[in-house]
Amino acid sequence: MVNKKLLTVSLAAAMLAVTASACGGNNDNSNGNSGNSGNSGNAASNSSSPEADDKTPVTFSYYSFSSQKDTLASDTVIGKELQKQTGVDWKMEFLVGDPQTKSGVMIASGDYPDVIVPEGEIDKLLDAGAFIPLDDLIEKYGPNIKRVYGPYFDKFRQADGKMYFLPFGANQGYIGDPGISQGAFWIQRSVLKEAGYPKIKTLDQYFDLIKQYQEKHPQVDGKDTIGFASLAGPADSFFSITNPSMHLAGYPNDGDVIVDMNTHEAKTYAATDIEKKWLQKLNEVNAEGLFDPETFTANKDQFLAKLTSGRVLGYFNYAWQVGDATNNLKKAGIDEKRYAPLPIVFDENTKDQYVDPPSFVNNRGIGISVKAKDPVRIIKYFDNLLKEENQVLVQWGVKDQNYTVDANGRYVMSAQQIADRNDPEKKRTIGWQYFEYSWPRYGNNSVLADGNAYGVGNQPEVAYAGYTDGDKALLDAYGVKTFSEYFSKPDERAWYPAWSINKGQGTPEQIFQQKAGDLQKKFVPKLVLAKPSEFDSIWNDYVGQMGKLDVKGYETFVTKVVQDRIAGKW
Repeated sequence: MVNKKLLTVSLAAAMLAVTASACGGNNDNSNGNSGNSGNSGNAASNSSSPEADDKTPVTFSYYSFSSQKDTLASDTVIGKELQKQTGVDWKMEFLVGDPQTKSGVMIASGDYPDVIVPEGEIDKLLDAGAFIPLDDLIEKYGPNIKRVYGPYFDKFRQADGKMYFLPFGANQGYIGDPGISQGAFWIQRSVLKEAGYPKIKTLDQYFDLIKQYQEKHPQVDGKDTIGFASLAGPADSFFSITNPSMHLAGYPNDGDVIVDMNTHEAKTYAATDIEKKWLQKLNEVNAEGLFDPETFTANKDQFLAKLTSGRVLGYFNYAWQVGDATNNLKKAGIDEKRYAPLPIVFDENTKDQYVDPPSFVNNRGIGISVKAKDPVRIIKYFDNLLKEENQVLVQWGVKDQNYTVDANGRYVMSAQQIADRNDPEKKRTIGWQYFEYSWPRYGNNSVLADGNAYGVGNQPEVAYAGYTDGDKALLDAYGVKTFSEYFSKPDERAWYPAWSINKGQGTPEQIFQQKAGDLQKKFVPKLVLAKPSEFDSIWNDYVGQMGKLDVKGYETFVTKVVQDRIAGKW
């Protein structure tokens, strides 16, 4: 139900419409100082702490509840440079298996790493007392933390008034994204090309086009063509198959609710007519042989392999979920097998809202655990990371190697540098994969003090330089210059995103969300894969089961928080 990770703002993610590949997501369009002005740079960079020059070698442990290859930070170019500055290295480990099981084991044993990126397990770990408060450390050792996060402090303090983690992004100024780096209905470009680049807006039009193409091209390289798929096999990605309901109805990703723009009332959409319309369509296309049943069982690597194979004609996912596959497709140089994003809605009169409005996500971040060996060294590392030159490092890389600065002071990239920024293996060896997102950082849409975009993909010069001939032909066919232009601009939502509302552990809201999510995981596969004649009876059972939960109580809770946020009370 809830998208638990924000998109990264790497070139691979922010230009995903171009490369068919934050969150990253997500993911985080943190808003702060609005407008297109830059931030104050390193006005607070120099710490007066007597321990500021301590560079004694030390290795701390870093654990993230996201999927990635384990590494030693110093084995990357970025990690090595940060180690030279601070003496600090990191043993970085990532989730394997079920996140709830892993957090439960951590809590039961009390065996915590030095820092934790808890993702969707954040409330559980906060309630278990896994993190130390950061307030005093920030006050004494965090001038850059205060510079970057200061305007947002009150948005992520906990009930006791203290801060236990630093969120992934606080915008410094604002610049929009020329690509689509969040959710969309993606379609293989060959489908659009063969149909003469038609304008596709509704769900029926989308699947009709896919059906026509699949009938003409039932196989790719000797294997059956797949009409439509999604990454809903991993438990933490099931939202990929449930979230489309709200997008199709004209809402952005507020998680498991939609919020009325006039009354600001939050309503769940699980087991409602909105979800029924979506799932009944999937049931229909499944009966026609267009739907991939492995959507519900394939792991991430298996799903990405299908996308890379060129067999999948359409899918719904968030850009940050599929970056490796889409970057590999671009690297292969076969434009027609790459994907284009479409702002699909239920009917012609619905305004799409796929593009995130400016926002601040206050329930994802990185915290220092109660078992940390040296919290002072760690908070200083965080503070050093937030110096503007290091924020440039983690996004752009090394000057004159990964990017250059032109005569006008603009950051630019050559074709090879763009290719390297998109290459999955280069992203790992240079360190973008490990440092561009899940650390203290500027928001994705930030503007640097010199006027350049913080996010590589948001830099207009780089975005345009990264377009292939196929990209340009596709954009020309639709009369636009960037992929985001044929999506509607986001309406302002002061509360956004509602999915970031803290529910706590063991609260009525958290219990409702868990039980509602369990019911979706039980019934959605049945509804999609059932015979059409069985759909209504399964649906009625699903609605009945959902009706036993306190839906009204949950909606009342979310509505109150939404309205509080609108009033400035976070």
